[in-house]
Amino acid sequence: MTEVTSETTTRSTPGTRTKPTSRRWGKLRADRSLRTARHHWRRDVVELAALFTAVAVADTIAKTVVKGPRGPFMLIASAVALVATAVFHTWWARRHSHAPPAPPPPAPALAEEHTDATPLELPTTLWRMRTTVRDAPGSLAALCAALAGLRVDILSLQTHPLAQGTVDEFLLRAPQSLPTADLTRAVAAAGGSGTWIERADTHDLVDAPTRILGLATRTALDAAELPLALRQLLGRCTIRSVPAKSRARTAQNSPVEGRLDDCVLRLQDGEGGEIVIERPYLPFTPTEFARARALVELDARLGPRIPRAQDVLTLPEGNAITVRRADLSDVGAAKAMHERCSPDTLRLRYHGPVGDADKYLNHLLGPRHGRTLAVQTASGRLVALGHLLWDGDETEVALLVEDDWQRRGIGAELLDRLVAMAVEAGCASVYAVTRAANTGMVAAMRGLGLPLDYQIEEGTLVITARLDAVPVNSPLPSAVRPSPADPEDR
Repeated sequence: MTEVTSETTTRSTPGTRTKPTSRRWGKLRADRSLRTARHHWRRDVVELAALFTAVAVADTIAKTVVKGPRGPFMLIASAVALVATAVFHTWWARRHSHAPPAPPPPAPALAEEHTDATPLELPTTLWRMRTTVRDAPGSLAALCAALAGLRVDILSLQTHPLAQGTVDEFLLRAPQSLPTADLTRAVAAAGGSGTWIERADTHDLVDAPTRILGLATRTALDAAELPLALRQLLGRCTIRSVPAKSRARTAQNSPVEGRLDDCVLRLQDGEGGEIVIERPYLPFTPTEFARARALVELDARLGPRIPRAQDVLTLPEGNAITVRRADLSDVGAAKAMHERCSPDTLRLRYHGPVGDADKYLNHLLGPRHGRTLAVQTASGRLVALGHLLWDGDETEVALLVEDDWQRRGIGAELLDRLVAMAVEAGCASVYAVTRAANTGMVAAMRGLGLPLDYQIEEGTLVITARLDAVPVNSPLPSAVRPSPADPEDR
């Protein structure tokens, strides 16, 4: 029978001991064989000498007993000699052990060694997966075993208890070559139902408590962060804000604590209105409803608030302006600026005549619909507004600059800051709706240095800038750069 051994190599660091490999065990066996051969030679000589001595003694005793007068005494002496020889042989055997070499350690010990021949890790992909399982012992274990059979690593797990069953939300790291169809089939075979899966990124590696605390902190600092926080909490969804007057005209009103209708959440805000959140592709769970309601209640308790940071910039001609956040307290100053703007400027901005500026301004300056930047002079007069508006899953940018302050780089500065705020909020793109003849707005969008898409229909131009292609510069430049043509509308 031929013994087959595999040679492996081990690495060791200073101060550590490594386990012997197969090659080292072969060397140890050879050394022990040499020592054993020497021990066998010595033992053979001693045993041969003892044998001759015993034969000679036995022959002498036999002759003495037969022919001599002291035969019995010589027999007793020979017995004593044999006992002494046996004792001496036992002592010699224990002092000079002639046992064969010990067998090598079992194979599993060697299998644990990490060798240079270990294959490289395969490329992996992050996935977010939801599935509903029975609320019974062993159901989650069966699901985990099915994932392990596909070499899928579970990075995190959240449970959403239901009236019947439990929704388990996983963050998975799966081999890149594993098709999603195989993954969903394995989950279904393990007892999962209603499985939903989508690609994830490194931001999802943050554990749920830390992420929720971060969203609560952002909401506490800025009221305009509430729609963004809800979207990041609930994933891809559409958020609408229904004012109190419009809500009073509806036939059905939600209870104070809100309402969960499968794929629709309805929550009351602090101003008497209602926040409606829709996610058609994935039903909401009671756990998600409770988290969203907690954020909305936090916003209602803190009341209106915006960051009070502001930047003082210097125009090329030397005039100083201040860029800051605006809210509903600026409605009066914004209305006065509208009255100073020419009809052409307002027509370009709103794509038609402005009948009631208060209606537009209450919507644009409200924190539920986005963020607004205001530019005011050293005397405190408002001369420009820039809006970043949440439009469902999309984000719109809009600008209005007073006629006397156009073509000084103010519009380009506001647009840069609005786009930087959109990147910070995690928006994938922003779009601007304007007239095809408005070369100022087109030049400002091109000045962003981002990939642009153009759509023209009946004189209306929609320019979309993709924010995931090129990073945007810092939103806090030291000075306003001049622009040959300043945008006058959105």
